[in-house]
Amino acid sequence: MGVNFEEKLGNQQYDDLWQEYCGFLNLDIGGYMQIQRRLMEEQIGLWSASALGKKLLDGERPRTIEEFRRAVPLTTFEDYADVLLQKRSEMLPAEPVVWIQTTWEGGKHPIKLAPYTRGMLDVFKRNMVAALMLATSKRPGQFSIAPRDRTLYGLAPLPYVTGLFPLMLDEELPLRFLPPVEEAVKMSFGERNKRGFALGLQSGLDLFFGLSSVISYITTSFTAGGGKSKKNLFQYSPAMVCRYLAASYRAKRDGRTVQPKDIFRLKALICAGTDTSYYKPSLEEAWGVRPMEIYAGTEPTLMATETWARNGLVFFPDNCFYEFIPEQEMYKNIDDRAYQPKTYLMDELAANQNYEVVITVLKGGAFVRYRVGDVFRCLSTGGEQEGTRLPRFAFVDRIPTVIDIGGFTRITEDTISDVVRLSGLGIHDWAARKEYSADNRPYLHLYLEIASGSLEVMAVSKQLLREHLSVYFKYFDNDYNDLKKMLGIEPLQITILRTGTFDAFRRATGQEVRRINESGFRISELLRFQERDYPLERGVVTP
Repeated sequence: MGVNFEEKLGNQQYDDLWQEYCGFLNLDIGGYMQIQRRLMEEQIGLWSASALGKKLLDGERPRTIEEFRRAVPLTTFEDYADVLLQKRSEMLPAEPVVWIQTTWEGGKHPIKLAPYTRGMLDVFKRNMVAALMLATSKRPGQFSIAPRDRTLYGLAPLPYVTGLFPLMLDEELPLRFLPPVEEAVKMSFGERNKRGFALGLQSGLDLFFGLSSVISYITTSFTAGGGKSKKNLFQYSPAMVCRYLAASYRAKRDGRTVQPKDIFRLKALICAGTDTSYYKPSLEEAWGVRPMEIYAGTEPTLMATETWARNGLVFFPDNCFYEFIPEQEMYKNIDDRAYQPKTYLMDELAANQNYEVVITVLKGGAFVRYRVGDVFRCLSTGGEQEGTRLPRFAFVDRIPTVIDIGGFTRITEDTISDVVRLSGLGIHDWAARKEYSADNRPYLHLYLEIASGSLEVMAVSKQLLREHLSVYFKYFDNDYNDLKKMLGIEPLQITILRTGTFDAFRRATGQEVRRINESGFRISELLRFQERDYPLERGVVTP
């Protein structure tokens, strides 16, 4: 058995560790693509020989990457559901070690399952350690993680992908999770937070990583509670007692609340999930450390990380083979489902352009040319002055047909259509998009038009209207309720438009308003059009 990270760290093999785990950042795009192509060619052989591959290839026998991209159409989970939801391991390219679960689409398709092979887990583990090194790094080759670093447990347990983090790290670099993983998995969300902070206040914290919206909620709860009651100070270490008393004094003197940074000295704050870019500024202010973003998902595993420069995500070269759909191609496909959008490889991208990512999972994974449903912006195609010669990305959001709030929802046009239909509220037309409050909290904004003869609905309490619709959202999307219950977010805001506004807009402009995540321009024009042609004041439901 090889020497693991902890043993090399004990032997002070710092340069070797950096090269082993973070050396890919030294590659140019040519070297990066060599790794991508070599691993993809291996995966094509494995996948094409499997029963799943033969089923989807329908008689084709591609031998090169180019032939594979021509033979295999872009796929979504529907293409794998009959095999994966029944856990038919015998049909897969390699034997799964664990099955990971996530939400699919609300009430229609409750869950998705993804098989992880041993090879996938080994890559996941190595890349997770690399992300930890980079999170504690301020320059190339320097890092400060150590065995038993005290880590606040802000993660969902197995069968969710974040449940793999502590298990995989334990094989390389055992951390001290607060509360311990074996206890945390038995606790509710609130209990884990309370217990984790209590233990952190006793001994201090070194690391904190989790979903950005969850970290934000935990941070807000801590700040609102003023830290911790003085009656428990005897449980703390002397150093933590001094920090707490000093923090309380300074906060009272300055007329403010105690912030986490007043008490804790984090080495790293690692965050992930939808809307992370909106949470980062407030998290940095509260914790006194610049957050580092990673990108992970059920199907792609751990896919990307920021570096010491905190200036964009870099994709790991060994967990997935990447293709990218340009934004204009993505919209063509949204408007025409039969259209097959063009894809480009990592070395064919242009800076300052948005792309939908497409993955083929390596190391015996099941998914090929798979549309994860996420959009990235290519910030740069590489440059020495940026810390790496590889392309850098910013996570933008889910694809336009999905509204994801804080990483907790998967609201689609079908979901909202079902909610509107079952509500019985006489809603004639609607559009919905994700918007952000003044303090950068995301919410679902629903623009409704009441059918003719249903104006009595507008006389009903607007709060009641929102509550009525919320009941159905909770039914179709179980995670929707968590936004308010766990994260303190009011997910739904409603604007009521005068009857006929949508049809009049279509006639006057010849344009259609997309149901989901329409651009700000189109919605703004719709509202201005109503104000011009329909002077009746519209009703707005606000949190």
